[in-house]
Amino acid sequence: MPAAERFRRAIRVDPGLAARRLDHVLAVSIPEISRSRLQAWIASGQVRVDGSPRRSRDKVWAGEVIELEARIEPIGDCRPESIALDVVFEDEQILVVNKPAGLVVHPAAGHPDGTLQNALLHHAPNLASVPRAGIVHRLDRDTTGLLVVAKTLHAHCSLVAQLQARRVHREYCALTIGEVVAGGRIEAPIGRHPTHRTRMAVVRDGRFAATRYRVLERFRGHTLLAVELETGRTHQIRVHLTSIQFPLVGDRVYGGRPRPPKQASPALVLALQTFPRQALHAIRLGLEHPTLGTTMTWEVPMAADFADLLGLLRHESVTCS
Repeated sequence: MPAAERFRRAIRVDPGLAARRLDHVLAVSIPEISRSRLQAWIASGQVRVDGSPRRSRDKVWAGEVIELEARIEPIGDCRPESIALDVVFEDEQILVVNKPAGLVVHPAAGHPDGTLQNALLHHAPNLASVPRAGIVHRLDRDTTGLLVVAKTLHAHCSLVAQLQARRVHREYCALTIGEVVAGGRIEAPIGRHPTHRTRMAVVRDGRFAATRYRVLERFRGHTLLAVELETGRTHQIRVHLTSIQFPLVGDRVYGGRPRPPKQASPALVLALQTFPRQALHAIRLGLEHPTLGTTMTWEVPMAADFADLLGLLRHESVTCS
C-alpha cells in the first residue's frame, strides 16, 4: 500500500463566501475532497485561518487566508477490482479513459463497488494516495466518453485549478427530443430539486451554471447538438436542455419520454422507445498537461448504441426528404 502523501492548499476567502462556516468554504473551494475528510482535518488541527486553528462551525471572512496542510492516507474503503478500462492516453501524470455506459464513476449509496474508482485502483495502485483515486470530474453512470484522471498530487492540483478556471475543454454530443432552431447559451443556476431530492433542477438559489450548444444535425423531431460546459454541475447538460424544453432522448429522469416522429418506421419507433439511457457522449477533451505545459486534446468515436440510433435517424430523414 502506498505511503500517505501531503496535501497543501492556501485559499483566500472570496467575498461571496464571507460569513460562511469554515467547513462549508473548504467544501466549496476544494470539491474534490469530501466534506467529512475536511472536517476531520479541521478537528485535528491541520487547517488554520490566518495562522490560528478554527472549528468547522466557525465563520470565516473575506480576505482571510485558510491554510491546509494534511496527510492523505491511502484509500481504505474502496478496494481494487479487475474491471476492464478503455485507456485512451496514459503517462506518469494523467490517465484518460473512454467510459462505457453503466459504469458508475465512484462508490456511492447503492453502488459500493464495481465503479471506475475500483477499476483505477487495480490499474494503478498508487492512485490510493491521490484524493478520490485521482478523479477530478465525473460523468453520469449512463453517459459515455472521455474522462481524465490525475495520477499524482501535482497533477491533481493542476487539473482542479484548470477546471475551476474553466480552462478544461469538454465537448459532448447530445441527441434531443425536438427540433432546435439554432445554437445558444444557457445560463441558469442549478441545485437540488425542491421536492424530488434525487434530482437536480434550475432553482433560484442554485449554483451558477452555464452551457453552450450548437446544432450539428437536424432530424424529424430530433436534433443532434454539440454541447460545451463552462461549469460542471451535477446533471448540468440534462437539466439545462430540459429547462429549454429539449430533453435528451432516453432520459427518463428529466422528461425524455420517447416521441417518435410521424410516419417513423417500426425500427425507429422501437429504437427510440427502448434506448436505455440518456443520449449523451463526451466526445472531446482538451487540457494543459500538468508538467509539460502543452495543450493536449483527445477525441473518441461515438458509443456504438448512440451511433446506431443516429444511423436510423439519418436514414429516415433522407428517405422522407
